Amino acid sequence: MYKIAVIPGDGTGPEVIAEAVKVLKAAADKFKFKVDLTTFDFGAQRYKRTGETLPDNAIEELRKFDAILLGAIGHPDVPPGILEKGILLKLRFELDQYINLRPVKLYPGVETPLKNKGPDDIDFVVVRENTGDLYTGVGGFSMKGTPQEVAVQSAVYTRFQVDRCLKYAFEYARKYGKKARGKGEKNTLALCGKTNVLTYIYDLWERAFHEMGKAEYPDVAREYYHVDATCMWMIKNPEWFDVIVTGNMFGDIITDLGAIIQGGMGIAAGANINPEGVSMFEPIGGSAPKYTGKGVINPLAAICAVQMMLSTLGQEKAADAVEKAVMFVTANKLKSLQAGKMGYSTSRVGDMVAEHVAG
Repeated sequence: MYKIAVIPGDGTGPEVIAEAVKVLKAAADKFKFKVDLTTFDFGAQRYKRTGETLPDNAIEELRKFDAILLGAIGHPDVPPGILEKGILLKLRFELDQYINLRPVKLYPGVETPLKNKGPDDIDFVVVRENTGDLYTGVGGFSMKGTPQEVAVQSAVYTRFQVDRCLKYAFEYARKYGKKARGKGEKNTLALCGKTNVLTYIYDLWERAFHEMGKAEYPDVAREYYHVDATCMWMIKNPEWFDVIVTGNMFGDIITDLGAIIQGGMGIAAGANINPEGVSMFEPIGGSAPKYTGKGVINPLAAICAVQMMLSTLGQEKAADAVEKAVMFVTANKLKSLQAGKMGYSTSRVGDMVAEHVAG
């Protein structure tokens, strides 16, 4: 029995989460485990009604669950930053979800904007540190609103934060790298940084990276790329990458680039992971309010979030079945991943995946 907290969120979030839950239940039935789902109304409507983003007891309540499934947060009637900081970042920080895990994988039948690249070329993972860097809120204004205004926002990392992220990344590369998947001669972990300019932050990252690799993971090959070079090679030669580890800001940027080369926001899912606590799984696209209620939004990213959740919970066979079902649908059914152009309704896409999982 797994206790799952469900936060459908805003806009089209409830629509895609409904299909993700449908697939989750099909996997549970097929592989003989149970899920106990509890829905929370955190999001724009609650904020507009009550003025609160998260109630005082929300964090402690969510700690009791095995995982969180999140739809999307954001609404045009709420100023940018309120919901994102008050819900998303607060959950990540308070639940210490210090890993953001983003597979970048092109499924069969899905178009990529990269010329002459296919599923064999686009298949890597980004491990993004999720609690430090520029996102900690260290900084402020001086003389705001004057011609002499100063704005400071500081990137902050501790060795503790860096080490635990690197440990997760090395372990992930060892277990799930290309060699482990039969796609390469060795499992490789690449550090993405900017040591030539950010000479304090990424000096710390690079020293810790090599110290840990030499001492504890001699079987995992190590590489280093500047972040600008990483962006260039993700476009030109994505097949070079296996597992990439990086800080919060750079990770935020390169994972959005990864989403585009794997086919867009309709297929991209991510996980906010606390290996010792409760983790949160979500489609990485926004709430797409203009499509709300039309039944045309693509639910596959939310379904892929369920696949990641199942894998993290240890239900590997169920996770594999969900991924294979998604791949079957992209290869054989959908005309496009774009909203309104799939050739099927949101609910019908969910049905097809769930039916394939059920066998």
